[in-house]
Amino acid sequence: MSGSIFKRMGNMLLQYWPLIFISVVSAFVFVVLNSASIWLTATLINNILTDFDEIIKNQAELAGKSILTANEQLKYWTNKLILRETPQESLKILCFTILGVFFLKNLFLYLKNILMRFVQLKLVTEIREKLYQHIQTLSLGYFNEKRTGVISSIIINDVQQLQTTLSVAFLRLFVEPINILMFSSLLFIISWKLALIAITIIPLAGVFIIYIGRSIRRKSRRTQSKIAEIMNILSEILSSIRIVKAFVVEKEEIKKFNHESHNYFKLLFQRGRLNLLAGPVTESFGVIIGVVLLWYGGMEVLAQQSLSAEDFIRFILILFSILGPIKQLSNVNVKIQMGMASAERVFGLLDTPPEIVEKLNPIHLRPIEQSIGFENVHFEYKNGDERVLDQVSFSIDKGKNVALVGPSGAGKSTIADLIPRFYDVSSGMIKIDGHDIRDVSLSSLRRQMGIVTQEVLLFNDTVKNNIAYGQKDMSDEAIRHAAEAANALKFIEDMPKGFNTVIGERGVKLSGGQKQRLAIARALLKNPPILILDEATSALDTESEKMVQKAIEVLMKDRTALVIAHRLSTVQNADKIVVLDKGKILEVGSHKELYEKGGLYRRLYDFQFD
Repeated sequence: MSGSIFKRMGNMLLQYWPLIFISVVSAFVFVVLNSASIWLTATLINNILTDFDEIIKNQAELAGKSILTANEQLKYWTNKLILRETPQESLKILCFTILGVFFLKNLFLYLKNILMRFVQLKLVTEIREKLYQHIQTLSLGYFNEKRTGVISSIIINDVQQLQTTLSVAFLRLFVEPINILMFSSLLFIISWKLALIAITIIPLAGVFIIYIGRSIRRKSRRTQSKIAEIMNILSEILSSIRIVKAFVVEKEEIKKFNHESHNYFKLLFQRGRLNLLAGPVTESFGVIIGVVLLWYGGMEVLAQQSLSAEDFIRFILILFSILGPIKQLSNVNVKIQMGMASAERVFGLLDTPPEIVEKLNPIHLRPIEQSIGFENVHFEYKNGDERVLDQVSFSIDKGKNVALVGPSGAGKSTIADLIPRFYDVSSGMIKIDGHDIRDVSLSSLRRQMGIVTQEVLLFNDTVKNNIAYGQKDMSDEAIRHAAEAANALKFIEDMPKGFNTVIGERGVKLSGGQKQRLAIARALLKNPPILILDEATSALDTESEKMVQKAIEVLMKDRTALVIAHRLSTVQNADKIVVLDKGKILEVGSHKELYEKGGLYRRLYDFQFD
């Protein structure tokens, strides 16, 4: 999985290769200048501590040699750059050179960082947009199986963790390896013996850091899963706060939340403990290396005199400079492991295939001219544990009103979900004007339909925007006319800002009947040829039901309608009533025919009106 993630991230990065290339070149220039700054700093210390005549003499000896080592060549050309006739003049040139090198070094560092930050933010934005776009393609079945808290956690927390990881990795991963390579090269140029001692100790720290990184990655997976649980609890409670208060279970909910929060704290602390351990371990190994080299190098200078004091100063400065990049790389590994745990969840969501797939070159469905037909439709959910519909066949002619009735769990709402292809039939087919709906484009299919359900979904927006949802460039007059036809104009005009009143999340500021009438106004404005009403009045009081029923009668006029009703009084005038039980059609006919037949419909009717 890790290799696949790295490959996919690499492919996404390729589109930004010009910026990455400039950033890498800037990083290389920065590293060269950074090494030069340390080299010049060592030269400054040496020139201050060493007699000027001795420096001139050593420079003359280097100039007289026919073959120079790499170390001697670097020293020769450094002195060639800065040495002047007097110590003061040489010091001035050296200071200005160091100042210029540091200025240029930081300029290229900024250029490298800003380009990488741009790439990182663009990449994360692209991932977040792809996630949001992808979840729009997933079927209702996915959202029934996955909790909204988990999905929200992936889009918010996991993408944020991925952004943090990319930020750290981009800003350091392209610099520190080159830094280490450049410093290591200088160490070998100065003294290969001391460099070998350092290199034999450094891998020990690397092994420990890799072990820590793997452990952090495991804990990061569990941490992201736990925060998803917490977000799910929050989502459920905030949407059900009325029930929580009504049943006086605030203490129990607080206890449940605190339990999950404490588990999350423990995982975060364990991960943080490992994360914070990487730095001290790296630094401790660095100190061990430093002490060993100080002792060994000091002996080389003092006893054997095989290493000059100037070279020893340079070696120590460069050695301690290399520990910084190594320490930064250890932190990068930790961040990458944390990011990979989030990336697995992000790409896991992106790789979830949509169950409802539009065929290649689909038919563009025109407004209904003949009928909607169910032909031997069988449906069961993906797990196959429950058969919801069994060999269902019936038709709805254009302009006719067909009602579905039956006990709870009979399959009425499933039929309503199959027509707009929220789900696909397991076998059989649904046709509109002779076209299998799986052969037509989803947009042309769903644009023909207006759907009003028992649970009205409204947005935290104005009344106007809720009515005109999905309908661009609708005039205020058309919106007002739809509200009037839906019997909603009076209560809208009584609101503080009329059509510009914000109705709150899920329309919390409205009554049930007002919500339904806004939903009907929205359907009227869409002006769909096919109408699906799924128990639109079952949750209303008698007064609200009467007002909504009048609006529904206006909405259903001259439309092909499928009505699911619990209250049989609302469907007595339907052109055809289909009676369902346990996924099968038991009876079909008018109210009078079914009542006189004395079957399930009559029993349901008598039960309601007894």
